[in-house]
Amino acid sequence: MAITKMEIFLEVKDVKKYFFDHRGLLDMIFGGLASPVRAVDGVSFHIRRGECLGLVGESGCGKTTIARLILRIYELTSGQILFEGRDIQNLDRKELKKVYQRIQIIFQDPRTSLDPRMKVSDIVGEPLEIHGRGRGKREKVMKLLSLTGLSPTHADRYPHEFSGGQQQRIAIARALAIDPAFVICDEPVSALDVSIQGQILNLLMDLQETFKLSYLFITHDLSVARHICNRIGVMYLGQMMEIGPADEIFENPFHPYTRALLSAIPHPDPDLVLQQISLRGEPPDPRKPPSGCRFSGRCNEALPECFEREPALQEPETDHAAACLLLGKR
Repeated sequence: MAITKMEIFLEVKDVKKYFFDHRGLLDMIFGGLASPVRAVDGVSFHIRRGECLGLVGESGCGKTTIARLILRIYELTSGQILFEGRDIQNLDRKELKKVYQRIQIIFQDPRTSLDPRMKVSDIVGEPLEIHGRGRGKREKVMKLLSLTGLSPTHADRYPHEFSGGQQQRIAIARALAIDPAFVICDEPVSALDVSIQGQILNLLMDLQETFKLSYLFITHDLSVARHICNRIGVMYLGQMMEIGPADEIFENPFHPYTRALLSAIPHPDPDLVLQQISLRGEPPDPRKPPSGCRFSGRCNEALPECFEREPALQEPETDHAAACLLLGKR
């Protein structure tokens, strides 16, 4: 089914972000050929209004870098990021501040993202002050604490007085303070106990429905992504390997890397014997990615041409695409 421009909330178009580390800078100084770290290397996707898109993959695959590019913490090497049809790279500081009222982020570890010197009321209310909406701040803070499962009596306490799950609820309340339309959730439950993760995920889902939010949900845990996400994008070494509806990713994965990730998910039934797919070696150096498919050197199904030709995302089924030369040969 064709997607109209009105449905697309955020669009990432062929985005690249290269970093020069110390080794690359020394190469440049002494006249060598600098090899940048290709953190994100030609990634494209879109997020519809009211949708939750999950980005999954191993640590270092580029998920968080994409989040920081959307927020313009990092500047693009090339490509475009369109938010509500506007290219965020072309916005000046004043226009960007307005966009930040529409985009917020929930960080991975609330222990490091909450200022230990500030009371909860000041942490949650700070975005209102920054954006000139401080009038009635106390009442808004109390409402947000209640919405996120906290008590108004918590407003005058400090972050260290709370458990990890409660701290993340404070972080969620802060993200919602200025009524955003789009929230980036960067591993929001990975630092929490498993017993608390489900509570926070359910809270995020309830808030999404209440406030008609769109989410970019970054995680390394596919089972978490399936619980909350409408669609899932699987990244490897800075590129998108597969993207599609969450149920289809789980029930009919196209890419060998996706199948390997799915095979590693623990199953609650101890009597069920599952065959885990073992990958060869380690992820390549992002300074010198292999020619052809990025995954070819670790793929158990690779063909000779996989080492020579880089596959583009193909869509054999509606809204489900994979960058794999095996698609037409399965």
